[in-house]
Amino acid sequence: MAEHRSMQRAALLDAARSLLSEGGTEALTFPALAERTGLARSSVYEYFRSRAAVVEELCEVDFPVWAAEVEAAMAAAEGPEAKVDAYVRRQLALVEDRRHRAVVAISASELDAGAREKIRAAHGGLVAMIVEALGDMGHAEPRLAAMLVQGVVDAAVRRIELGAEEPSAVTEAAVRMALRGVRG
Repeated sequence: MAEHRSMQRAALLDAARSLLSEGGTEALTFPALAERTGLARSSVYEYFRSRAAVVEELCEVDFPVWAAEVEAAMAAAEGPEAKVDAYVRRQLALVEDRRHRAVVAISASELDAGAREKIRAAHGGLVAMIVEALGDMGHAEPRLAAMLVQGVVDAAVRRIELGAEEPSAVTEAAVRMALRGVRG
């Protein structure tokens, strides 16, 4: 029974990823989750109390995987500037990954304060990854610089999602801007 519930929960999360990837937060509804998984709508409520709970769990599951990919890219880079470059590039490469939609969905206003705080803390862990590299570059305020670099990444993510420019052009511009900014 526990294995069955675990499989159903995983199927619901996978369906949620697909819905978010295809249509954003508006597409993530309990009727759509029920349809995708073959469950009755009332059964979906046995697993999640709200859309916000679905998004929160997706972030709890997917964000560490995403962060590990960014961390691995940085670990493979030689030198602090290359680490900052890898930090920006890997995050922007992950925009096309459907797990990213869950992370983007964290800004949904329906999330309660506790959920937003958990997600904000996880995001802070991602930003913390480049503080050391920025310190190694001689930046006087590496924590502040890390937050500003993440702001560049966040803006680039929005541009890529809009589809107004080629993702590679946005990525190159973001990397140049981040590196020039932290070099001071």
